[in-house]
Amino acid sequence: MAEMKVALKGLTCANCAGKIEDTLSKLSETQEVSINLLRQEMTVKLAPNASAEEMQETVERVVHKFEPEVEVAFLQGQKAEHHHEHCGCGCEEDDEDDCGCGCGCGHDHAHGDENVFGRKFFLRFGIGLAVFLAAVFLHGGTIRTILYICAYLIFGYDVLLRAAKHIGQGKVFDENFLMSFSTIGALYLGEMAEAVFVMLFYQVGEAFQEYAVARSRKSITALLDIRPDFAHLIVDDEERKVDPSLVHVGDMILVKAGERIPLDGVITEGHAMLDTAALTGESLPRSVGAGDQVLSGCINMDGSLKVRVERGFGESTVMKILEMVENASAKKSKTEKFITRFARVYTPIVVLLAVLVAVLPPLAGLGKFSLWFGRALVFLVVSCPCALVLSVPLTYFAGIGAASKCGILVKGGGDLDTLSRLKTVVFDKTGTLTKGRFSVTEVKGDVLKPAAIGEAMSNHPIAQAIVQAYKGELPAAQSYQELGGYGISYELDGETVLLGNSRLMEHEKIAYEKANGIGTVVYVAKGGKFLGYILVADTLKENIADSLAALRKQGIRKMVMLTGDRRETAAAVAEELRLDEFHSELLPENKVEWMEKQKGAEGDKTAFVGDGINDAPVLAAADLGIAMGAIGSDAAIEAADVVLMDDDIGKLAVGMKVARNTRRIVNQNVTFALGFKILVLLLSIPGIATMWMAVFADVGVCVLAILNAMRRKA
Repeated sequence: MAEMKVALKGLTCANCAGKIEDTLSKLSETQEVSINLLRQEMTVKLAPNASAEEMQETVERVVHKFEPEVEVAFLQGQKAEHHHEHCGCGCEEDDEDDCGCGCGCGHDHAHGDENVFGRKFFLRFGIGLAVFLAAVFLHGGTIRTILYICAYLIFGYDVLLRAAKHIGQGKVFDENFLMSFSTIGALYLGEMAEAVFVMLFYQVGEAFQEYAVARSRKSITALLDIRPDFAHLIVDDEERKVDPSLVHVGDMILVKAGERIPLDGVITEGHAMLDTAALTGESLPRSVGAGDQVLSGCINMDGSLKVRVERGFGESTVMKILEMVENASAKKSKTEKFITRFARVYTPIVVLLAVLVAVLPPLAGLGKFSLWFGRALVFLVVSCPCALVLSVPLTYFAGIGAASKCGILVKGGGDLDTLSRLKTVVFDKTGTLTKGRFSVTEVKGDVLKPAAIGEAMSNHPIAQAIVQAYKGELPAAQSYQELGGYGISYELDGETVLLGNSRLMEHEKIAYEKANGIGTVVYVAKGGKFLGYILVADTLKENIADSLAALRKQGIRKMVMLTGDRRETAAAVAEELRLDEFHSELLPENKVEWMEKQKGAEGDKTAFVGDGINDAPVLAAADLGIAMGAIGSDAAIEAADVVLMDDDIGKLAVGMKVARNTRRIVNQNVTFALGFKILVLLLSIPGIATMWMAVFADVGVCVLAILNAMRRKA
């Protein structure tokens, strides 16, 4: 499915964003349209036969129908294709090298967010406030009226101009029109001080709202600062400074002190302390040396490292993190989706109610038209849903950002919601509850060499433990084959060698001696005859018991372990960790079947925590899939909804705390914003609510909700 990314610089109206989404979604050329108001970006998924070139014109036309001043740029990778003179952003500059707007046009827009409260703002409001106070202290007369009107125009001239421009384009019922109509109505009714103060408060509130959203957007953007800018590529003993995307797997790079590691790889020379906080949230530096794996995004604090690249730039850890963070807002929670739908109908309904309040009571003889017209104006001021539509996604995005700083990557607001509702956590064993570092504890029969020959082809920790235990030269295995869920086979001296679990022996109808020790058993057979077995033991992770206890404190009622290991080993681990339930000797499909049976209980969400490639199906099947990021396989990380970057189960409890605090703030904002707006609407009918209360219910509530959304989550 073709996808179009569109930057919408200057789009701040939630109501207009909803109209743009709705209009484009109804077109036959589109399958799905989603606007991220915080990032000012729209994603358009095109129908199979749609023309991208024609859709660009359509998108631009629809956007400018509702928001003529919004700058439209079609994103292609990191660049933006503009459809206006110069860059299309309103800049006068032609030099594309000075661009800071993030759209690729080449011009510096950073000052727009930084200087919301700049000299121009204070000059305008200083003069306007002086004129307003002069009018307040005068006692009647034409001069006082003129001063009020001057103050009103100083505070509201731009709102009035935008309203007039939009009306000429057939765009009524936007916030500029509603605010202009209500304040002009107040002037008509003789409530001049109220009209001026409403426009003043509206403008100050809008400035604070813009500042709060800009700060939040800036803090979210700060999460993306881990992107490396360059790499020192070593070619023929010479050092070249190149773009990381030009470095290939197998190339050697040099990472100097103070630099960020640009690509994943293995250290071949050098020793250093690494700052891994950007990836794991861990404040303590980590010591690394030759033979250690390093991940892109970490900072080399001292020393010089030569690194052999193991993953290209597009597949590196840093790029996967960036992709997760950048796409997080696209996976909306149910609350976000509801608020988006709600915003589309809220304003028209309130405007209709305002008309009814202004017209019906006078017709029924319940008072003068001027009386009810004044009360209807309050409805118009309260009719913008921005407090909800901005604060709810902002809260989720702030929660995702807070989790990221702790080394917990959450892929969307919906996943954050699910994380807050967990009651059952299911664990894989190897590499999740245990270290995944195995050693041979028992050998029965002359089986170490034939086992090591076969296991040398695998990167699995158990296989590596067997190879390390042999410590000798090994010939290459012939006709090597992996038998999913059973083990492996290969040819040696013209005979088939089988290495695997008890199911493999039973499947091949080979009589075998069952091992009784604690650990993972690898049975060995050659030519259809049982040769013996090797027992490999794993150890529990440090502090794993404390991590599970922290999960209990966060409200987890049930902990389960699913493993392909044999029952004796699983039972020993489950007993030591006091797990509620365990299931052993499972194939990947058995884990999925078990997980499917657990789903469906309303409000009782189940998470699966795993790290291996075999865990990918069950991670996808769970209500919430949680992957161990540092050692987890690519397949597991792709299938998961949450990634723990430092493999610390204890971080899951931190993530749950962040998720629940985020959910609590969302509920507070929805309740407060809707409750106060409804209260003002009800009080306006008998004339209790004033215009001042109405503007607070609009802009004031929005600012408070946004500030609440930015509160600390961890």
